[in-house]
Amino acid sequence: MTLNDYFKRDEERGLWSMESLTLMYMLFTTILIGFYWEGLAAPMDMLLTRLWMLVAMAAVYGFYRWYPCRVLRILRVIPPLLGLIFWYPETYDFCSQLPYLDHIFAGIDQTLFGCQPALVFNTVVTSTFWSEAFNMGYYAYYYMMGATIIFYLLCRYAEADKAGFIFLTSFFLFYVIYELLPVAGPQYYFKAVGVETANTGVFPDVGYYFQSHTEMLMPEIKGIFSRLVLGTQEVGERPTAAFPSSHVGMSTVTMLLAWRTRNKWLFWGMMPFYLLLCCATVYIQAHYLIDSICGFLVAFVFYGLTSWLYDLLKTDWAALSQRLDKS
Repeated sequence: MTLNDYFKRDEERGLWSMESLTLMYMLFTTILIGFYWEGLAAPMDMLLTRLWMLVAMAAVYGFYRWYPCRVLRILRVIPPLLGLIFWYPETYDFCSQLPYLDHIFAGIDQTLFGCQPALVFNTVVTSTFWSEAFNMGYYAYYYMMGATIIFYLLCRYAEADKAGFIFLTSFFLFYVIYELLPVAGPQYYFKAVGVETANTGVFPDVGYYFQSHTEMLMPEIKGIFSRLVLGTQEVGERPTAAFPSSHVGMSTVTMLLAWRTRNKWLFWGMMPFYLLLCCATVYIQAHYLIDSICGFLVAFVFYGLTSWLYDLLKTDWAALSQRLDKS
């Protein structure tokens, strides 16, 4: 395919499944905003975020309707993907309205492994080399997902809508779990109860503590990647989204999508980063080990479920997109 093919006038099509999914997720979370209105810190700001998302989606879609071509259709996926950045911190706003359950998940790790892997791992593996390697893998999370989605849009265009449906639905399923299942993760929980207490196998129930406390354990900075990871956490991390691990889960979904492209360079090129990332989730104390194990297993469930659901609804999905397109 040549560059001109991307700008060639194309037959107008309905909404990408990613656009429809984003609208549905915004509707669901808007209902949550109404339900938790009194307890939320800035519900109006959350509603304004949805308004701006609608404006951005409408603007890009308007350009496409003005001149329907492949490149403008591809650009329409940018607002739904960027929306993931805004929706993630909101999982904290919702889940913090409920009592946190970290004492249960820390207790599961203690029962299964006889210790707290999130406290032990980085004391056993102390070298700067491995610290940087694990942090590099953790940071590669965003680039792995971006590379896979871009590959579908540019090189597997006919399969891009299904891949986008699998990817975004899986993400939203993780987000919904986080909104209803409050687990802060070791870096917050052990900061709250004290590392010494956790090492004794005592895990107090902190209830609503994280509704007003967001202090994290500060890791030792050993290089550029550990600094980059800490920087992203300081900007966007919250006491939320620990179980199951979406870093492990969504990177596994990404690897399954990469395998589906049948491009060995894409799949095997990302494999080392994927393995490092899975280890890093516990190493940097972002997750209990049970979080990462369940994230890996849930990824296969989400991938199979969303793939099956897309095929099941394919005809109805196209009809829905056309109706939304005309409304």
